[in-house]
Amino acid sequence: MDLAKSFTGKKVMITGGLGFIGSTLAYRLVEYGAKVVLVDSLIPEYGGNLFNIHGLEDKLTVNIADVRDQSGMDYLVQGHDYIFNLAGTLSHTDSMKDPFTDLQINCVAQLSILESCRKYNPKVKILFAGTRGQYGKADYLPVDEKHLMHPTDVNGINNMAGEWYHILYNNVYGIRSCSLRLTNTFGPRHQMKHHRQGIINWFIRQLLDGQKVKIFGAGTQIRDTNFVDDVVEAMLLAMASEKTNGEVYNLGGTPLSLKELVEKMVKTYGQGEYEIVSYPQEAQRIEIGDYVANWEKFKRVTGWEPKVSIEEGLAKTFEYYSKNKNNYW
Repeated sequence: MDLAKSFTGKKVMITGGLGFIGSTLAYRLVEYGAKVVLVDSLIPEYGGNLFNIHGLEDKLTVNIADVRDQSGMDYLVQGHDYIFNLAGTLSHTDSMKDPFTDLQINCVAQLSILESCRKYNPKVKILFAGTRGQYGKADYLPVDEKHLMHPTDVNGINNMAGEWYHILYNNVYGIRSCSLRLTNTFGPRHQMKHHRQGIINWFIRQLLDGQKVKIFGAGTQIRDTNFVDDVVEAMLLAMASEKTNGEVYNLGGTPLSLKELVEKMVKTYGQGEYEIVSYPQEAQRIEIGDYVANWEKFKRVTGWEPKVSIEEGLAKTFEYYSKNKNNYW
């Protein structure tokens, strides 16, 4: 598929556009000649960072707005060909401590965006960023899209609802929508101030700070990972294809235990050590155990598969933060 041809001259909005994945996506879309609008609330702790679009400032439009603002969204959705709907909270533990904020952002705001599109831009196509957390503890591995969803935390439940609002509006109102259920995405432009939105980047920070990496549990729990560039490629392919309308897809990558992952980090960085520590009670209660995704369904439709190896992705990530620590720490 010629992605450049698919997006050249198109009007594209990205919610959560100053965040990790949204800003990386913006670079690709600007490169393709799309007319890009980024919407982000820049709420502290959520990951939005103006430095993420360094060098792009005069090539796109930034609108500081909250997706929970219905009247604001009524205006912002108008005129766009595509909306990458990436705004949301990601923290499992935060969702248990403050479930109503998670509900407002991951559930109510999603319905609000869809209502705005139904009223003011029904011809738009929307991509929703789902999460592996919707599945909860795996009944079998690898997890395919037919696996029952039984989330272990409030965040997973609200993301599940947010996703299905999109599929419902596709089926009932014809607002073309699809969802990609993301796994552990890592890479440059991720927030680095806390561990609640991605453990891989937090391990990287600990190594860069000369600290011992702390792995909860036995370190044998398995995760699969995707470098952010591969996730962006998947999002572009999903948006550009009409075959994805009304569908949900897993993304996934190389399965590794957390211990193996950290050992690769230490080898890539050239120094560092780790220790196995007991789970904090709040994390133990919502731990999902091993997770490996089956992403064959998405590959069959789009031809997508991960291209960036874990080693290459880690090397790029260490290099980026080594140069730009002041903008993320």
